[in-house]
Amino acid sequence: MLRPAFPLRTERLELRPYEPRDLDDLRVMYGDAGVTRYLYTDAMTEEELGDYLQLKIARRYLVEEGNGLTPVAVLRETGEVVGDGALQYVSEEHRTGEVGFMLKPAFQGRGFATEIGAEMLRLGFEDMGLHRIIGQCDARNTASVAVMERLGMRREALLLQNEWVKGEWCDELDYALLADEWQDLRTRQAATGTIGT
Repeated sequence: MLRPAFPLRTERLELRPYEPRDLDDLRVMYGDAGVTRYLYTDAMTEEELGDYLQLKIARRYLVEEGNGLTPVAVLRETGEVVGDGALQYVSEEHRTGEVGFMLKPAFQGRGFATEIGAEMLRLGFEDMGLHRIIGQCDARNTASVAVMERLGMRREALLLQNEWVKGEWCDELDYALLADEWQDLRTRQAATGTIGT
């Protein structure tokens, strides 16, 4: 079980649970076909966005297998929403989670996804005691690939034409990180003063 003590603080961000006031920011991320290009779903309609916001609001804790935690990330300096993170509790028996992140277009390319992803990994490994955390993406999503590699995640598989998504066969890249690898990474980062990068 994981009940984070919100807000969570990173170098530049605060992560907190979604609230009703976040609908406009959710729309910028999940209502835009360009942003959702490599997701399973198309850009959401207004009705879908309202339902999705309620789901995100409910995802405050990881209580059991199958639950997802999806905090919104806010720039501490200005209070602007930059994106969100995700930590899915994949398997209790195998102590496995899955990490994800999404950014508003205006905040892409500035290291925020890496910062959000690192906090999701920290929650999974340090607060929840997971053994393994995975990350998956469409193989064409080079931005997500770069983030997972910056996080120290190891590429484990390229699944060719793995899924039929939005009218085409898509390749999938699978990444993972183990708890002992995370600890080694954190130790190296602490020694070099690069934690969170």
